[in-house]
Order: sequence, then C-alpha cells, then structure tokens
Amino acid sequence: MSRAFMKEGEDQWLPDVAPTVTALIHYLTRQNNGVRVYLKKETKHQSGRTQYVMSDGLAYVLDSNNKWTQV
Repeated sequence: MSRAFMKEGEDQWLPDVAPTVTALIHYLTRQNNGVRVYLKKETKHQSGRTQYVMSDGLAYVLDSNNKWTQV
C-alpha cells in the first residue's frame, strides 16, 4: 500500500506489532481492509516455536527477539 494513501498513525510494520495473537489479528485485519482475519490453527515451526496459521493463508511465528515474522 502506498504511504500516500495511509492515514497518520497507520504506519505500522509486522515486527512492530505487540507479541500477542490478539495484536497480530488486529494488525492483519487492518491490513486486510477491515475484513476479519482469524487464527485457523497452531502448529510447531521447525525452529520449535509456535507457528500461527491465519485465515489470510499465511503463517506467522515470533522470532528469538519476540518480533512477528511471516513464514
């Protein structure tokens, strides 16, 4: 999304999202134009950390710095 069309205060990146599933859901819903994104399932990532598979078709995991990353 072009920054020219973003409202002030919407400039947030995935690694900046609080390390909770609720915060991830709110962030992804905003990125999805308000269409609700929800947790489909939890699995183990190859790193041994919990991987969250979301309804947007993507999976997310918290890295060693407690920052969200897309896998």
